[in-house]
Amino acid sequence: MKQTKYLFNAGRMSRKDNTLKFTPVDEAGHEGQPRYLPIEQVSDLYVFGSLDANSALYNFLGKEGIAVHFFDYYEHYTGSFMPREYLLAGKMQVEQTRYYLSPKKRIAIARTFVEGAACNILRVLKYYNNRQKDLETAVATVEQLLASVPTAPDVPALMGLEGNIRQTYYSCFDAIVGETFCLDGRSKRPPQNELNALISFGNMLCYTACLSMIYHTQLNPTISFLHEPGARRYSLALDMAEIFKPILVDRLIFRMVNKRQLQASDFRVEVGGCVMKEAARKRFLEEFDAALKETIKHRSLGRSVSYRHLIKLECYKLQKHLLGIEEYKPFKAWW
Repeated sequence: MKQTKYLFNAGRMSRKDNTLKFTPVDEAGHEGQPRYLPIEQVSDLYVFGSLDANSALYNFLGKEGIAVHFFDYYEHYTGSFMPREYLLAGKMQVEQTRYYLSPKKRIAIARTFVEGAACNILRVLKYYNNRQKDLETAVATVEQLLASVPTAPDVPALMGLEGNIRQTYYSCFDAIVGETFCLDGRSKRPPQNELNALISFGNMLCYTACLSMIYHTQLNPTISFLHEPGARRYSLALDMAEIFKPILVDRLIFRMVNKRQLQASDFRVEVGGCVMKEAARKRFLEEFDAALKETIKHRSLGRSVSYRHLIKLECYKLQKHLLGIEEYKPFKAWW
């Protein structure tokens, strides 16, 4: 069974027959014991350390359909090596572009992304409100903003509503995590404190998970509807991630912080920002990977599916909408 592999150490990767060979290299240039990854066990690679590789390796990865996602020192996503889009289809490309170019069709899809995100945010807020966190005012505010989504006249106005929903949501984080950490407003690139570092890191993981699932469909990841398509980014993954961040990332952050799995000693404050220490980063990744593999009983399918598969199903639903087969309705958590 293929799995996501995470590389934290600096090193060199090469092809050894049909196996990936990774040789760690320390700061002094000394090589460690090589590790071997059978290619049939790898779905994609997340690289957090310096990786030395040549074109022969990337040719091999491309032929095997394996993506490589890169992160910098502050755990920011910096880019991906994506294999050739072997599933892209002309008709799908034409329809996706047509929907983007039509203001009426684009705003209809964009509204559903915000609707899905807001409903999942409300699910999280109501869960903690029922556990004596006193979030009634925030719940009412988000519900009021959500009621305005269907009448948002254009994408900029919709993005404004989405921003207000997020701002209200983030204002509740301090109450949810207690006295362990303080958000003190959302800050990015680099994050200024521990909670912001967790949010940024988790959001990037969710974004790359969505990108990987989009790659395995006929959708073009560069043509989006809520976020404006731009150079050097896969903006459709940003659209999809909005729906899944509250249930995949934020729930995980709250659980790990409230259970003391992450504490102030797991972070390092430097000039210009705050970063997670390597042990904490590995711990968070292990939990995130476990969350993606966790299964729920799907209401429509009548069987258990993983969260990772839920993301792929969301892509398929969008495909059907663009092809005029079935109206797209965003995923909304019911638990």
